[in-house]
Amino acid sequence: MQKQPAMVLPGAVQMRIKSSQSNTGERLSQTKSMVLPEPDTLQKPINRHRRNQSQHNVDGSAGPQTILKGEYLNKAKIAEGGKKIRKNWTSTWVVLCSNQLLFYKESKQEAVANLKPGGKPDGVDLCGAVIEWTKEKSSRKHVIQITTPNGHEFLLQADHFPTICKWHDAIKKAVDSLSSGAGGQSCGRAALHRSNSTECLSRPTCEPSKPKPKEAKSEHRRSIMFKLNYSASDSADKNGVKNRLKKFISRRPSMKTLQEKGLIKDRVFGCHMLTLCDRERTTVPRFVKLCVEEVEKRGLDADGIYRVSGNLAVIQKLRFLVDQEEELDLGDSQWEDIHVITGALKMFFRELPEPLFPFRFFDSFVEAIKIKEPTQKIQAFKKLIHQLPKPNHNTMKVLFHHLRRVLMNSQQNLMSTQGISIVFGPTLMWPEFESGNMEVNMVYQNQIVESILIECVEIFGPESK
Repeated sequence: MQKQPAMVLPGAVQMRIKSSQSNTGERLSQTKSMVLPEPDTLQKPINRHRRNQSQHNVDGSAGPQTILKGEYLNKAKIAEGGKKIRKNWTSTWVVLCSNQLLFYKESKQEAVANLKPGGKPDGVDLCGAVIEWTKEKSSRKHVIQITTPNGHEFLLQADHFPTICKWHDAIKKAVDSLSSGAGGQSCGRAALHRSNSTECLSRPTCEPSKPKPKEAKSEHRRSIMFKLNYSASDSADKNGVKNRLKKFISRRPSMKTLQEKGLIKDRVFGCHMLTLCDRERTTVPRFVKLCVEEVEKRGLDADGIYRVSGNLAVIQKLRFLVDQEEELDLGDSQWEDIHVITGALKMFFRELPEPLFPFRFFDSFVEAIKIKEPTQKIQAFKKLIHQLPKPNHNTMKVLFHHLRRVLMNSQQNLMSTQGISIVFGPTLMWPEFESGNMEVNMVYQNQIVESILIECVEIFGPESK
């Protein structure tokens, strides 16, 4: 009775060992064919991953949690990568997530849910961003500015202050939470969800977001060092340029030397009357004589003479030739239009540094035109005109006698005394400083020219031949 159990026991043990060996062999074969850990350990992360997905897909987008649902705001991008760009306001559907601000062109039933597959909305990464109220960047009211570390700048605006204030507070809160590290986990979850693989679950989620502030700080430090180095080199370059300019100015030839060599020629247009007449050794500029002679030769009967404007391009061409002191033939075919010659003559008088009626005589002529008695008025004009410098007096005499001959052909050219005075009033005289009323001065200018034109012979005497 005692030996039987001893006989049976070894066999039972052998059977158990074989069965256990076969079972462990099957298990080993099964585990060798698998890369992932045991199913029990995988099941929990998978369920957690799906639960996170259901929690964070409230707005239809994969990843960060929605803080403020969509609302229409006015948006403008004013800088990209630190470079200023043209501001263009657009109405945009804005959605605030935990780590970014999303912009959609239009709102559908759910702006994010209706986004086309593969399409991505415009967005602003709020990590390290700065949000502040601004009045300088736009004339609109209720504007906030968002500046990112990479140099992007956005403006958001709403017509109602409570609306934009709500967005300002929410965005600022999201930025503060990201800077304090509370948003690092949500950024990690978004990265895990986009990878769409269970192998990524074992990777740390917060590590990728840590170096970003350091990189931003290092870039900021490098930019400051670059600016300091650039400013130092820039000041050195400026000093070098100043020294070279001083040497150049000290060595350059004088104006008289350049004029003697013919490199610089004295101008006719824009030259002072006394200087021009002294250079030409005459009391009437040569160009004025040429124009008067040509108009009297073939333009006294031209319709609207001195009132009609000529081709400005051709007038400028004539002016250039006169300033270059080229041999000038106003009878040439290129000056066929008589209004070009009259336009050039008017331009000559308008561009004088001091008008034909000198500045110091302006108030005296205005007082003379206010005299009501005709004889006293003429005598006052005559006295003032004879006090003028000789070039001004003689040029005025030639011009007014010429305009008198234009009036003698008024039936053909349809020009009147009043018409010519309107043209030549502001051309021949103007105040040195516009202190009074311009309209009143213009009336006086026209009346002065008209009175002198009517009494031309009495004031200047008969024309000398």
